[in-house]
Amino acid sequence: MQLINTKNELKDTLSVILSQSKTLGLVPTMGALHKGHLSLIEKAFNENDSLVVSIFVNPTQFNNKEDLEKYPKTLENDLSLITSVSDEIIVYTPSVEEIYAANVKAEVYNFEGLDRVMEGEFRDNHFNGVGTIVEELLTSIKPTKAYFGEKDFQQLQIIRKLVAIKNIPVEIIGCPIVREANDLAMSSRNERLPKELREKASFIYQTLLEAKNKFGTKSALDVIKWVENEFENNQNFKLEYFQISDSEDLKPVISKIKNKKYRAFIAVFADEIRLIDNIAL
Repeated sequence: MQLINTKNELKDTLSVILSQSKTLGLVPTMGALHKGHLSLIEKAFNENDSLVVSIFVNPTQFNNKEDLEKYPKTLENDLSLITSVSDEIIVYTPSVEEIYAANVKAEVYNFEGLDRVMEGEFRDNHFNGVGTIVEELLTSIKPTKAYFGEKDFQQLQIIRKLVAIKNIPVEIIGCPIVREANDLAMSSRNERLPKELREKASFIYQTLLEAKNKFGTKSALDVIKWVENEFENNQNFKLEYFQISDSEDLKPVISKIKNKKYRAFIAVFADEIRLIDNIAL
């Protein structure tokens, strides 16, 4: 494994790969890796001649300072997990100063409304921060393909929009959600859940599955009301939002249109831990 901390060292390492016209994959992460991340890393490793995995906790995408401070930093374990896939992977772990210098500030993007719903409504400036770091990684690393999980489906669509508006020559690959044994979507935040609550969190995905079934025969509004009622009757979880949207532009569904693709999105609080999930309809 080659561990790189600076832009200059990264540039020197990648110049050889890029000069040989080899395919280069990128998996951007914030560390605290789990099986969901490993599925991305394995797929990227198998589909490219070389692979970079970045580990960087990006401060500009946190609208809550306490969340940033609590975000787990497990570099030693992360490196061990990456090595379990291959010891030929390049790992890029820059400091905040290396990425932002003295100006820790997000760029402002026009994502044409993709960032104003759901996560964007509840996490001010979050997607500008995401766009800033992803643009930096894509333009400095110049991967052939970059891999992102569908658990953050709204983020995935925003990154696709970023690539389009900035004309960045990269293929964005969305990868299926990896779930725990009880179908809770894998997330670094899950480690902060009390054991009993973590087991009960299967309720989130089971609700999504039933919402999917109901969407076949009922209106979007009826399904939304049903989900809201389910959470009102469950004392373990507090629903922040449930939305059914067009899969492409993420606009809320008013009435179903034949041959359109839709997706249901949910954000839930379990104690103080915020969990998100989604499902294709």
